[in-house]
Amino acid sequence: MTTTLLLKKYSNRRLYDTEKSQYVTIEDVSEIIKKGRDVMIADAQTKDDVTAFVLTQIVLEEAKKKNILLPAPVLHLIIRYGDNALGEFMEKYLQKTIQNYLKYKKAFDEQMKKWLDLGMNMSDMMSKSTDIQSPFVNMMNFFSSPEETDQPKSEEPETTKKN
Repeated sequence: MTTTLLLKKYSNRRLYDTEKSQYVTIEDVSEIIKKGRDVMIADAQTKDDVTAFVLTQIVLEEAKKKNILLPAPVLHLIIRYGDNALGEFMEKYLQKTIQNYLKYKKAFDEQMKKWLDLGMNMSDMMSKSTDIQSPFVNMMNFFSSPEETDQPKSEEPETTKKN
């Protein structure tokens, strides 16, 4: 199985999965991508690459469900400057920024899990160590004199007290 799935887009806007030999919906393509597969979408007649166009449709459909994709000022900039300034930014920097964010988020989540696991292990170890220590405390009390265990200790030794 190849990592990139080839889909064909027909003039009636239908998408054809060349691997499974069946038609798929935009929602199906979205699920394929969410599962980690890349797709390439070619126009069935002209063989032109229309991947970006279809993926944009998917993003817009998702935005429609959530009622927001990008803030209005950013959308104004995209429309105003089009491919000139923002195209280069999107291609070069936004992709890297999102990839780095996901990489560092994953590393942070893994580290936090290790810390939480360590904290739980320390809690278990402390409770076990106090359970182990308690018989020794009783044994030490057995060897101490009754006055030491019943009476609070004075701050000064008996020999240094003045009358």
